Amino acid sequence: MSYYISPRFLDKLAVHITKNFLNISNLRVPLILGIHGRKGEGKTFQCELVFEKLGFEPVTISGGELESPDAGDPSRLIRLRYREASEQTRVRGQMCALFINDIDAGAGRFDSGTQYTVNTQLVNATLMNIADNPTNVQLPGSYDQTPLQRIPIIVTGNDFSTLYAPLIRDGRMEKFYWEPIQEERVEIVEGIFQKELLKQDIVKLVEEFPEQSIDFFSALRSRIYDEQIQRFIHQVGIEQISKRIVNSTEKPPEFKNPNFSFSHLLEMGHQMVTEQQRIKELRLVEEYNQHRIFHPEALQPQPTSNSVQPPANYTQKTHLPYNPVMPPHRFDSKVSAVMQGDSKGSTFISEGQAVTTKLSLDVLEQIEQILEGGYRVGLEYADPRRFKTGSWKNCSIVDSSHHSEIMAAIEACLSENPNDYVRLIGIDTQAKRRVIETIIQRPNG
Repeated sequence: MSYYISPRFLDKLAVHITKNFLNISNLRVPLILGIHGRKGEGKTFQCELVFEKLGFEPVTISGGELESPDAGDPSRLIRLRYREASEQTRVRGQMCALFINDIDAGAGRFDSGTQYTVNTQLVNATLMNIADNPTNVQLPGSYDQTPLQRIPIIVTGNDFSTLYAPLIRDGRMEKFYWEPIQEERVEIVEGIFQKELLKQDIVKLVEEFPEQSIDFFSALRSRIYDEQIQRFIHQVGIEQISKRIVNSTEKPPEFKNPNFSFSHLLEMGHQMVTEQQRIKELRLVEEYNQHRIFHPEALQPQPTSNSVQPPANYTQKTHLPYNPVMPPHRFDSKVSAVMQGDSKGSTFISEGQAVTTKLSLDVLEQIEQILEGGYRVGLEYADPRRFKTGSWKNCSIVDSSHHSEIMAAIEACLSENPNDYVRLIGIDTQAKRRVIETIIQRPNG
């Protein structure tokens, strides 16, 4: 299997690394290159191919190493690995780079419910300090006057808007958004299915799954081997398969080239897409965490009737028809209840008063569920491009249990972002996690 390297990806990475090793007078070069984009598009793998093509092995840090039970360990690790990369350049006589993978997973803050630790602060401060003083990176408790070799830092992630803003500013970090175009996707997939599919079939396969990432096609190729492996397991026996694979003097099993026909790939690909869709639709976490607490049947609107005429003293304050079962009136209870509504607006009872809002009945029911569970209401928005990458931004966190204030905050967010996706979230402040995520506005309605 041969691997395709995008020319623009190669040029971007090679230029950044080379420029950091050149001593150009009166030129300030950003030390960090941030490569961001959708999940599964091959950011890390493309970087590894470029490093191999440039002829050096980078010093790597995983996003999971940016947090630790002991305060200060991750920042010390970054300094240690940076000095290690500098020493590697001096000893081997070749370029090197510090490669931090999935930095937003370790140092990003996705919402107010994400814990912001001392280590997160120290990691951000350490990277900023190294970017400003790349030849003077000291370990805690020691000082070395010898200047270090400047080492470029490459970081990857999905959403850099979750990182500390001063860290990603121009001058410290150069940003590169990686989203393969159609021609690049075809070339990459052709490398995956080399000698197994014709070029025209590869083009059709990519066009058949336009929303899928590059990693999808690699997983699709792997799945084609499942049928042969299944037959091998049945042939050996489920009880003996462990011994045959791990503890056997026989030679390892060999598998012939499976059926890579275009129709078979389409069939398996649609099965994988169906499994993805089931995860999106089921959302079992909501059922497990909320079904015991929430009672949706109590939130159903009362049936309306157009045949019953309102009384003579009834004043029309809503676009909805008169409801004889629950006409507008004061409630002795302070508990809010949905009165009636549709997609254009709703009327509900708050503090004993009937209130009309532009929000739909579904939105009111979601708010009711969140408040009944004792959770906090939050809002996020994303434009169509960021929606594809899952890069949401905070619109507001409503620190209130009053329906009128929550309604006002939601209506304000919707009016400020009319062409964006907006989602309503419920936050469990004690467990520091989300329990509800519902999209309440889409750009195309």
